[in-house]
This record gives sequence, structure tokens and C-alpha cells, in this order.
Amino acid sequence: MEEIVVRLITLPPRVRAFTMLDAQGDYNVYINEVMSYEQRLRSFAHEMRHIENGDFSKELSAAEIERQLSR
Repeated sequence: MEEIVVRLITLPPRVRAFTMLDAQGDYNVYINEVMSYEQRLRSFAHEMRHIENGDFSKELSAAEIERQLSR
């Protein structure tokens, strides 16, 4: 289906955001609600780049995907 659902939740301080693909094929973006509005926007943009890059279907480690995204 490939819908994008965004949720603000409390996460550990070191976790800004993460995205999970659910059984229906939708992306669930979880953003740490304790961050500033600006940081939430940056974190959402970062997660969107992962979605746009097709990172969830790659057979690479999360560390390698993050390295590629930061290039």
C-alpha cells in the first residue's frame, strides 16, 4: 500500500526517529516527541530519505545504509 503514518512517541534521548514497514506495506515513522520542533522536522526529513531511497528493501546493514545516506 505504501502509505506513510507518522507518530510522535517518547523514545530514549539518543533515538531521534525510526521507521518500520508494517504487514500492509505502509511505512510507520516514529519521531521522538521530546525533541524540538526543528529537530523533529530534520528527523522526519531523514526518515523520508530512507523511504525515497528504498532502504527498507536493501540487503545492507543499518550502519552501511546510514553511511550511504550521509554521503
